Amino acid sequence: MKLTKRTLLALLLGSCTFTGPSSAHAEKPVKVAAAVYGLRSEFMKVWTDWLKEHPEVKNGGVKLTVFDGRYDPNVQNDQFDSIIVQQFDAIIFVPLDIEAGGRTVTKAISAGIPVIGANARANSKVLTSYVGSNDNEGGAIEAQYIVDKLGGKGNVVILEGPIGQSGQVERLKGIMSVLDKHPDIKIIERKTANWSRAEALALMENWLTAHPGKIQGVIGENDEMAIGAIQAIKAAGLNVKDFAIVGVDGVKDAIRAAKGGEMVSILQDAKAQAQGAMDIALRAVRGESYQPQSDIWKHYGDKLPWKDGIQKNYDVPWTVITEANADEVMKMVTNK
Repeated sequence: MKLTKRTLLALLLGSCTFTGPSSAHAEKPVKVAAAVYGLRSEFMKVWTDWLKEHPEVKNGGVKLTVFDGRYDPNVQNDQFDSIIVQQFDAIIFVPLDIEAGGRTVTKAISAGIPVIGANARANSKVLTSYVGSNDNEGGAIEAQYIVDKLGGKGNVVILEGPIGQSGQVERLKGIMSVLDKHPDIKIIERKTANWSRAEALALMENWLTAHPGKIQGVIGENDEMAIGAIQAIKAAGLNVKDFAIVGVDGVKDAIRAAKGGEMVSILQDAKAQAQGAMDIALRAVRGESYQPQSDIWKHYGDKLPWKDGIQKNYDVPWTVITEANADEVMKMVTNK
């Protein structure tokens, strides 16, 4: 395969290698590429940090290289070309675009490299395995909270993720599956804020101006956008607790806001997704003798069974974060 200038640039600008201490393994370290859609948001930074904390990365059994896709499916496609040329042993893939990601997976699999999807889905029948949370279910949990909080009646706005990413597509389906059953809940605005706190703040400021006193609920398809909405509400001199606000991810600011009664968040367990995907990748490379090294399998037990590391889909459970359990969840997400 020819290494184009564009591919080389994507490699140089979009990747960083993390090598743990000297390996205790007699065998050669496994080269794993983690190709993630972007590292601007807190969640993906946390997700990547947990990947680096996997026992096999820390003890040198894995040589991990993280590729920052910079929120561009074309960049991710070029990075896959580089990964294939460099003959990585396995790829952990968090795609930006569900369809483009599927095409990218195909060429890696054709080159004999196992691809484990994580966090965001690619539309691919040949993907080796997937480790993530069910976004359709997550969206339904969000919407049901809003319905219950508003007593089945009120006006809501929806802040969406990047259009075409699986989290945006599937969470919206889940949200609508619930709201469609409650005709007295009206959606008066719906637009993407691209997982961005700043973009959500600007959108919410505009919506508060356009619909004064008429917005009762905010559904953020992630926490960053929900927090941006909270900032806009406060900047407008309004009481946040007069609104029903929900987000997804369980980032630290959202956990703090949940503890303060300003919103509810739904924990998307970054550690379980990242380290689970690494264990599955190592099972694909080392074979049936490999036993999972992350403690996430023990933590979830029957809710997330290992099943010899060869299942096509591993569903990481959601955890709703409220005032009651915010401190407990904060300890969970920060205890390394």
